[in-house]
Amino acid sequence: MATGKNTNALQKPLTPSAELAAVVGSAQLSRGETVSKIWDYIKKNNLQNPANKREILADAKLKPIFGGKDKVSMFEMNKHLAAHLK
Repeated sequence: MATGKNTNALQKPLTPSAELAAVVGSAQLSRGETVSKIWDYIKKNNLQNPANKREILADAKLKPIFGGKDKVSMFEMNKHLAAHLK
């Protein structure tokens, strides 16, 4: 169990970059909460590739987070998100 200072990396509150805040809000979030909010956004805006559900199609808000790419894999997405959390 994580208590006090021993919170794991997924639970540690982090501040999103301006680009990421445009999607998930500017409040501090853990990595897990950030990923969850990104998935909510992806599903709400129908941004999964219907031919390959593991592929995320970037819209205008996600493109800057994904390093300007038009699409990323689920696994690549987490790497890009990490770069936008401090």
